[in-house]
Amino acid sequence: MSLNPRQIEAVRYLDGPLLVLAGAGSGKTRVITHKIAHLVGRGCAPKHVAAITFTNKAAREMQERIGAMAPGNRAVRELTISTFHALGVRILRGEAAALGLKPRFSILDADDAFAILAQLIGSVDKQTIRRAQWQISSWKNALLSPEEAEKQATDEQHATLARAYRQYDLTLRAYQAVDFDDLIGLPVQLFSEHADALGRWRDRLRYFLIDEYQDTNGAQYRLLRLLCGEAGRFTAVGDDDQAIYAWRGANVENLNTLQTDYPQLKVIKLEQNYRSTGRILQAANTLIANNPKLFEKRLWSELGAGEPVQVTAMKDEEHEAESVVMRIAAHRIQHRTAYADYAILYRGNHQARVFEQYLRNQRIPYRLSGGQSFFERAEIKDLTAYLRLVANVDDDPAFIRAVTTPRRGIGPQTLEALGAYAGERHMSMFAAVYELGLASRLKPQQLGPLRTFCDFINRIGHRAEQGEPARDVLDDLLSAIDYRSHLFDSLDTRDAETRWDNVQKFTAWLADKAEADEKTLLELTQTVALMNLLEGRNDESDAVSLSTIHAAKGLEFPYVFLVGVEEDILPHRESVEAGKIDEERRLMYVAVTRAQKQLFVSHCLKRRRGKEWQTCEPSRFIAELGEEAIRSGAKRDPDDRSDGIASLAALKAMLAKPGNATG
Repeated sequence: MSLNPRQIEAVRYLDGPLLVLAGAGSGKTRVITHKIAHLVGRGCAPKHVAAITFTNKAAREMQERIGAMAPGNRAVRELTISTFHALGVRILRGEAAALGLKPRFSILDADDAFAILAQLIGSVDKQTIRRAQWQISSWKNALLSPEEAEKQATDEQHATLARAYRQYDLTLRAYQAVDFDDLIGLPVQLFSEHADALGRWRDRLRYFLIDEYQDTNGAQYRLLRLLCGEAGRFTAVGDDDQAIYAWRGANVENLNTLQTDYPQLKVIKLEQNYRSTGRILQAANTLIANNPKLFEKRLWSELGAGEPVQVTAMKDEEHEAESVVMRIAAHRIQHRTAYADYAILYRGNHQARVFEQYLRNQRIPYRLSGGQSFFERAEIKDLTAYLRLVANVDDDPAFIRAVTTPRRGIGPQTLEALGAYAGERHMSMFAAVYELGLASRLKPQQLGPLRTFCDFINRIGHRAEQGEPARDVLDDLLSAIDYRSHLFDSLDTRDAETRWDNVQKFTAWLADKAEADEKTLLELTQTVALMNLLEGRNDESDAVSLSTIHAAKGLEFPYVFLVGVEEDILPHRESVEAGKIDEERRLMYVAVTRAQKQLFVSHCLKRRRGKEWQTCEPSRFIAELGEEAIRSGAKRDPDDRSDGIASLAALKAMLAKPGNATG
């Protein structure tokens, strides 16, 4: 597919800062990849070009596309194509000393942060700890230091949280660790305080392409502004109509700020959609026109008018789930499509359960988004703890997990005494093990296993440091701790086999990556916390997708069933009460524009809340789709589910006749 005139204009424009307003399905990734090729073709060395995305998946897709455009060109490997956080790791690794960090600092995940805060706050209430976690993250994303947060506190609750923030920050520094928010905030601090470091990175990365710009938060925008400089050496690609992440700190106002900070900013709109048919786009345009606009934009397509959007009222959620599943089953047989052509989208994860039930009843395979991340599995976190500790012995959370898994005769009393001693001496637990004074606190039978463990970690670390192949080091590590026996001794056989298989997949992946990227195991440990293997796997299984709308952003499906489109669900009641109806409408817009050929919208007349039935109102967004683009099934009897069942039965009977093949 060749580029259209607007895309060509965006690719070739190099005279200053550029904002590309890329509507849904308008080929934004093509613009970014072609612009990278254009920059290199105009003499910009690949090592000076950086493309910044929000997910590993998007970064990988970009790398693959560029690789396909320039097969065999090794210079392509010099491009920086990464997430914001991976770029932050790269900057911090190179400039760690200026911030008082070791180059092999640890990156703590949300669970580690949760555990630290629980201890600092002295609470076991998960909601209280999560609120503190969210507030600290918000302060960090707004680039507020603990001292500034304390000054701005308006009540005792905020003052208490600000003090917890200060203690949390000190704890991370003691562990030589950072959290995810620090991966953006600390580079901003570095560049604001050290002009020499900023100069080095501006010289290293001379042109930026930023994907999904509308999803940037305050800290990310500040980092980009520092790196791009006053000249504005960037192309930002985004869509204000798809800004749906305010709840995690994204600020759509960054689009306005861009115009203020860069008066010379050029704006190019991509309005031709290559994904959806005319009626789907008509519904999307009519809907989003109800929002105040930063930039006027109207999607259009050359794919024909297509089918009207079908809106159907359902009796209740059971009826909705059964009807949707029956319709998918019948439609697939009738049109000889694949299960993977269908998606069921909803506002909240809790809505998935009833659809899972009916899909299982019909033996229809499905894929559920938002499930447990590969890195959240206990067996992967166990091994990751060892890797973190090998790379950074001051990482106390990693030390505690590794030293107790598998069990090696080191109990809670021993760890409590070790922790107390380390705290008094202002050192890590690992370092405290080698202190002579510890012998006065622990018995020889307590101290012996600790020193044996730390000696083992030092040996593994030495081998990794010497550049031994990651595969050999990992195999010996697992063998030495006898992790396989630990799994089979503590779990039933099936569970143990599954977990051991996961461990083997993880170690094989790490070893392959070390060889492919020509990195040692130690060099991989910092970035491993930023990687999600689920994103990396291309799931080729033929299955219906079940997904929240948030998780479906960036995806597309021939046939989309948007379910539960009711007041209090979409738009969500809390968002309406908080005056955030515009973002909810953008969420609906994102859902509508996932559909390529046909969109089915349904709402329930009543839902069960606890033991009671409550009447439901169709979402205001259904009316906002406009009458011209939709065909309503609301007038038929909501109790009548015979059509879908009868048509499915008839199709199955027809296909069961001799000589007919199933599609």
